[in-house]
Amino acid sequence: MSDTETIARQFIQALPHSRALGMELVSIGEGVAVMAMPYNPELVGDPQTGVIHGGAVSALMDTASGTAVMCHPQAGFSTATLDLRIDYMRPATPGQTIRARAECHHVTRTVAFVRAVATDDDESRPVAMATGAFTVERAER
Repeated sequence: MSDTETIARQFIQALPHSRALGMELVSIGEGVAVMAMPYNPELVGDPQTGVIHGGAVSALMDTASGTAVMCHPQAGFSTATLDLRIDYMRPATPGQTIRARAECHHVTRTVAFVRAVATDDDESRPVAMATGAFTVERAER
């Protein structure tokens, strides 16, 4: 396991909401993170349909996006969300794991820009899409 992956896993596990939502780091690369959140009936937003609450989906996308920033070679060791716009495309299918793939596609001196897509087992139809801006905090040299 690389240092970046170790740090990313520690970051995710240090966040109480990540643990509470059952988030798992699936894969990580230079500026890319994939995270999963297994279906949990306690996260249902509509008991009649069994659909996971949009807030849980947004938390997954936000955490994956922050992780993508932290593993980008030009970004820093820490980040915080400045702005995150999420467009919900359809309800996630009840009983299925939701995955978020986030990519940090541009980094300036102080801001990183990210795109993310959340899917369930039907990867051809997104559950939600997001764009965001995150702080870039570099270690002092």
